[in-house]
Formats: sequence, structure tokens, C-alpha cells
Amino acid sequence: MAQIYAYIVHKDGVADDSALELITAAQKIDAGTGVTAIVTGSGENLDRVCNEMAESYKEVYKIDNDAFAYPNAEVIRKVLVNILPGDSIVLVPHNTFGMDLAPGLSIKMDSAYASDVVDVEGMDGSTLKIIRQEFGGQVSTHVNVDISGGAVITVRPGPFAPDESKGAGGQVVDKSGDIGDVSAKRKYLETVVQEAGDVDITKSEVLVSVGRGIEDEENIEVANELAEAMGADVSCSRPIVDAKWLDKSRQVGTSGQTVKPKVYMAMGISGSFQHLGGIKGSPFIVAVNKNPKAPIFQVADVGIIADILEFMPELTEKISEG
Repeated sequence: MAQIYAYIVHKDGVADDSALELITAAQKIDAGTGVTAIVTGSGENLDRVCNEMAESYKEVYKIDNDAFAYPNAEVIRKVLVNILPGDSIVLVPHNTFGMDLAPGLSIKMDSAYASDVVDVEGMDGSTLKIIRQEFGGQVSTHVNVDISGGAVITVRPGPFAPDESKGAGGQVVDKSGDIGDVSAKRKYLETVVQEAGDVDITKSEVLVSVGRGIEDEENIEVANELAEAMGADVSCSRPIVDAKWLDKSRQVGTSGQTVKPKVYMAMGISGSFQHLGGIKGSPFIVAVNKNPKAPIFQVADVGIIADILEFMPELTEKISEG
């Protein structure tokens, strides 16, 4: 079995939640193969992340260069081709950066490519059996991937439980001298920070989040009443922002805000990976949706098949009575 590598996404010295989820995904591919973490960056923050990953991974490749102060997929592709064997299996989080990095990396490594994997069924010889989702999560597809020549696989954040066992006592190996050319045709200019809205949902402990199921702008008030009764804040999925019913600052997802509440009430939200990618910290998720096949039910701790316009007022009334 080829060596498995996991690319670690991090920011400001803190590893993304996907870092521990990739361990679980790797173990489902081959429980007997050790997993090596790859951490790129520069300065003290890089060291902090490497040391943290060494608690969970048996080996950590540290790649330190000023060119990685901001992750540039064009450069990182070059580096990974230089330091990894051609038949490697590389796991990358399926986020905006991963979708930039992974396809080109598979081409440069002349290996198989599989994207947005939500589960791994196992191996059959050199064939990896994986599960993806199509049509916004409405259909699960079972895919056979020939990984005899290696593979680059993007793993959806969320479906794989994080491996929090720690205690790996891993070794940090500095690969900075092996990276080769770090020139690039594109370069990082600046980060434009979105203006803060009236509520900072990134700090909310309880969120009542609404999606298409809210049906009309006037019904936002129903969510506001429930949030007030729960001591929560109201957030939403992208369609609500596109309709201009709530401000962009209220949007949860890869193109919106990343939130870490203790409780997340998903009201009429289908549960696309773009939306789920903005939910971190393993909150208690309550999903209410009329569609019993909505993808949100796959990650929810409690799933309720109901019309949110009937459910929310009833829940508000019960909370107010208590």
C-alpha cells in the first residue's frame, strides 16, 4: 500500500478541524498504514501547528518558506511533486483551497483524482471504493478508483469524525530544503476583511439558521422570534443573502462566515457542502426540513421532518411557556 499523506490547512497558528478528520479518512483507506501530515507556512505559527499535529500524526513534514505565508496552490503543487513519491495517496480538505490545489496536483503526479469524498468503503486490490454525492447531496454515487499509480483525493469536511486520540508522539521532519523552485505566476496581494454586521455570528453560541424553506422575507420574523426565545442569533444559507433578505454578515458557509456554535438549528437548509464547510467545532445540530432526503440529515444530531413555518412557532411557544 502506498504511503498516505494529509495536507493540513491552518490559519494564525491553529489547524483547521479537517486536520483530524483526514486521519479518520486515511484509516478507512488502510488502517495499517501510517499517515504523514504535510504542513506548509512560515514562522512561529508553522512550528505551533507542526507540534500540534505531531500529537496526532506519527510523522509531520514541515515546509517553511516565506512563499507560504499565504497558501498559494500554484507553488504548493510544485513542492509536493518534489517531495512526495509518485504513487502517494494525498488527502486534501475539500474547500476552496483544496479545489484549487488538488486537480492540478493529480495531473503533475500522473495519479488518479477523486473529489468531495464523503465516505470510504474500503479497498479491493488496488481499487479504492469511495462514496461521493451528486445533485446537491440528493444522490450518493459509489465510485471505484484505481490507485495503483497513486491518488489525490479531496475529503469533504464534516462526514468523517475527527480522530482526537492524540498521543501519537510523532516526529517533525523539516523538508524545507527539498522544495525546489517556489516561483509563481500569481502572487498574494492582500486580504480584504468584510465589514462587520450588526451581529457577529462567529461568536454566537446558539444559531437559528434559515434556508430556502423560509419561503418569504416576511417569514424571517418567525426565525427572529425563535432566536429571541432561545437567546440565539439568526444566521442563514447563501440563497437568503442572494435574495437580500439578510445581510452577507449573517451567511454561514465557505463563501460566508465560519461559525463554531454549541448548538446549530438548521431550519429549511438542505445542507450543501458549501454551507456545512462553514460550520466548525462539532456543534449539536438540529435539522428541520420537509425533504426526508435532505443532506443535512446526514450530519444532524437530531433530524425532524416538518415544515419549519409550522415547527418554529410551536417551538417558540413551548420555550416561552417553560
